[in-house]
Amino acid sequence: MSGVTTQWTERPDANAARAIRELVERAAASDGVAPISEQAVLSLTSSEATGTCHLLALRDGVLTGYTNLVPAHGEHPAMAEVVVDPPARGHGIGTELVSAALAEGGPGARVWAHGDRPAAAAVAARLGLRTARELWQMRRALATPELPDLVMPDGIVLRTYAGPADDAEVLRVNEAAFDWHPEQGGWTERDIEVRRAESWFDPKGLLLVADASDPDRLLGFHWTKVHYEENPPVGEVYVVGVDPVAQGRGLGRLLTLAGLRHLRDRGLTEVLLYTEADNTAAVRTYTRLGFAPAHVDVAYAVAESE
Repeated sequence: MSGVTTQWTERPDANAARAIRELVERAAASDGVAPISEQAVLSLTSSEATGTCHLLALRDGVLTGYTNLVPAHGEHPAMAEVVVDPPARGHGIGTELVSAALAEGGPGARVWAHGDRPAAAAVAARLGLRTARELWQMRRALATPELPDLVMPDGIVLRTYAGPADDAEVLRVNEAAFDWHPEQGGWTERDIEVRRAESWFDPKGLLLVADASDPDRLLGFHWTKVHYEENPPVGEVYVVGVDPVAQGRGLGRLLTLAGLRHLRDRGLTEVLLYTEADNTAAVRTYTRLGFAPAHVDVAYAVAESE
């Protein structure tokens, strides 16, 4: 990694944050997949990204690589995401950044390879890493197969997001549904506020369900999203959360289908979603709704000693 220096920082300044975003855009255009997650991009400027560390690789003062590291919390290990500028690849920068992230993250730390591209797999093999987690991106067309009819169960009401007054209930359901999830669990009001300020946010695309006898207490939600950067734009099943006390009532399928119909009615032709490969219930639901795997994100970790 001749001529390249690295430095950790708790918060990139405005110029560095802009350079990181531009690097991410170049890599996404080159690879056909975003190299780091939305959460990582938002952490560049979010005051709520407490503890997140940023590792910059610089050659002659120009950014050539970047690592986003979320420290371990509770039972969840540290998670890193790494991107190298396409013209600077092939010189060991990725290997150095991954090694630094795993060392800084401590025992059990993991690093994401979005799309699990050959170069990322080669780095993992070079460092003797193992696959610790798989995240599937699944897709389906919205025209065919035909979406099933939306049949509302007795006693269930479906409505759209009414504004910040709904945030407390959305957060309560989110925490209950995703307390096991290292990225989705632990959302705060700030997490919703930041996304509400994004250009893609549509209150009609955040669907809520409740029991008719207690309409103020949510049983679940489906937050949809539109990726306008794709051509043509693509919808996303962004987050589907169901309160564990309401599991077994078919609300996950109901919410997913309601969101798909909303995206179709907006004129979108394709929709994507992400799900854990080992979440068999979710994979079964999405497969029955016509989704199929499109690509795989892999989280690598240091292989355990035998």
